[in-house]
Amino acid sequence: MEKLYIALVDTPGLFASIIRRVIGIDYIHVVLSMDGELEEAYSVGRRNPAVPLLAGFEKEDAMKIERVFPNARYKIVSMECTSEQKENISRQLKECFAQRFRYHYCILGLPMLLCNIPFYQKNHYTCSSFVANILEENGIGLFEKHFSLVTPRDFYELENTSLEFEGTLHEFNKCCLRYPEKDLGIFRQAMQKLSYVMNGAV
Repeated sequence: MEKLYIALVDTPGLFASIIRRVIGIDYIHVVLSMDGELEEAYSVGRRNPAVPLLAGFEKEDAMKIERVFPNARYKIVSMECTSEQKENISRQLKECFAQRFRYHYCILGLPMLLCNIPFYQKNHYTCSSFVANILEENGIGLFEKHFSLVTPRDFYELENTSLEFEGTLHEFNKCCLRYPEKDLGIFRQAMQKLSYVMNGAV
């Protein structure tokens, strides 16, 4: 068996606060990733983290997001899938990214979502409806409702998932070793090497 990863994201902002009130949880954005470090992660959301009005299909950049939202919180869970499912989903995501400017955020679907009325506009999705749809197309039907009605809360309440990480994006990027090591200087390098020798590390 293989694993897929879903990241639930809590970021500040006016639009985020509105979504937060509607769905009743802090995590308001959903990201689908092929790996636990979010190197191959995609979502329907802001094309530029600093510009909320420009939204569509994008590949996530955790360091770029942290620079705009230093206090962002992430909850990352994993779920099992077959090798074939993972391969097909990865291929579809790459194809979507190659044609990313054809995909847009489904603004018209938001009032329909509030009224619990299924609504689909071609190539228009919310973050959660896109993930739900692509999983469903590959035989991973997680919810007993139309994909357009799926919200981040549905992913938050998913059973049969494993918690991989929960904390700030800064902590996550640090765990993934995304920060370059600082130049220690000749003296500190020598002391570090001496410490390694004295502790039998080399």
